[in-house]
Amino acid sequence: MIKIIIADDHPIVRAGMKQIISEASDLVVAAEASDGHKLLSKIRAENFDVVILDITMPHLDGLDVLKQLKIEKPKLPVIVLSIHPEDQYALRVLKAGASGYVTKASAPDELINAIRKVCRGGKYISPSIAEKLAVQLGANFKEMPHEALSDREYQVLCMLASGKTVTEIADELALSVKTVSTYRARILEKMDMKNNAELIHYAVQNKLVD
Repeated sequence: MIKIIIADDHPIVRAGMKQIISEASDLVVAAEASDGHKLLSKIRAENFDVVILDITMPHLDGLDVLKQLKIEKPKLPVIVLSIHPEDQYALRVLKAGASGYVTKASAPDELINAIRKVCRGGKYISPSIAEKLAVQLGANFKEMPHEALSDREYQVLCMLASGKTVTEIADELALSVKTVSTYRARILEKMDMKNNAELIHYAVQNKLVD
């Protein structure tokens, strides 16, 4: 049996994933976690074959958890399951060490196939992401401005572009307003932009927001 741990802060989402996984005779959900700290604690106490990780969670977000997992359990496959379209996060999480990226809008069969594939040591990506990776490996590839941002800066960029205020972002990420404002200033500087309007225009143009 493939032992799976699910990390998502929404009980309904966890219940839905458990239902999907329960229909596969070779898979079992052995544990659940509602935030990043609880996930890391359970993984330190017990062995699992695959982690299904939500990218947006309270206290410790999915990107930070993924980095820590790659340090502590480098061979443990991690599938990032997210509400965000592939264009927003897939390449970033794959580069950070994830074994797969599946959107919550995907068909149930896709999640099952992804779990089995990463457990065998493979990577699970959609054809569109495979194409983007191939382009980035090309000799003439030019990095986009947002790709120079750190993971946290990129996360703040996407949240600003979706219309959230600095205060709302601070609350969601459990950061101070001052820290988020610092991230915003860094983003503007790195991307050579002057205000949120320019960030929003760029994000919409490059499909970084829904």
